[in-house]
Amino acid sequence: MSRVALVTGGSRGIGAAISKKLQADGCSVAATYAGNDEAAAAFSAETGIKTYKWNVADYDSSKAGIAQVEADLGPVEIVVANAGITRDAPFHKMSPEQWQQVIDTNLTGVFNTVHPVWPGMRERKFGRVIVISSVNGQKGQFAQVNYAATKAGDLGIVRSLAQEGARAGITANAVCPGYIATEMVMAVPEKVRESIIGMIPAGRLGEPEEIARCVAFLASDDAGFVNGSTISANGAQFFS
Repeated sequence: MSRVALVTGGSRGIGAAISKKLQADGCSVAATYAGNDEAAAAFSAETGIKTYKWNVADYDSSKAGIAQVEADLGPVEIVVANAGITRDAPFHKMSPEQWQQVIDTNLTGVFNTVHPVWPGMRERKFGRVIVISSVNGQKGQFAQVNYAATKAGDLGIVRSLAQEGARAGITANAVCPGYIATEMVMAVPEKVRESIIGMIPAGRLGEPEEIARCVAFLASDDAGFVNGSTISANGAQFFS
């Protein structure tokens, strides 16, 4: 039986790789996006995966969007909270707006994405919640106090949901990617990219598909006893 999977930020970068992998594994996938209509249309044309536009930072929009997904595809059984933004600045220069925008999307956005589907998962006695955190949520990062705080907070969400959902057949786990060869990372100056690679013992950037395979495992029936865990996929850059 095909399971319905919702992937926020699922039409580009790591999210697109996750959407494609879950589709290849037999899921009916809904991918959300926030603003790039052209990229979303191209993604749907390429993959056949239906895209939905809403801002995960807004609860009412998320709830309405998820209701539409479920009307189109059926109850959401797998949710991948991948959508995220950065607003980098050294702490002494960080504005309240930069702080709040990242908190609203990367932390509150996880609540807004999972909360509407949680009651249905409890009723059906099955659910998979996978949150995409970050190596910088584990170790911190210069000029990313806001981002690191949200990604560390996401791990707290996962560990708490795991305890609440376990008896209802729901698992909640996280994946912490290191530096991945997404469009955003590949757009930085070559010297900066080389310095990043120099910090990674594996000697290379990760590939989006490598993160997608981690997610696919956590979404599978084989991972039913894996709950409250974090997969660190960072080329040995950091151990937690």
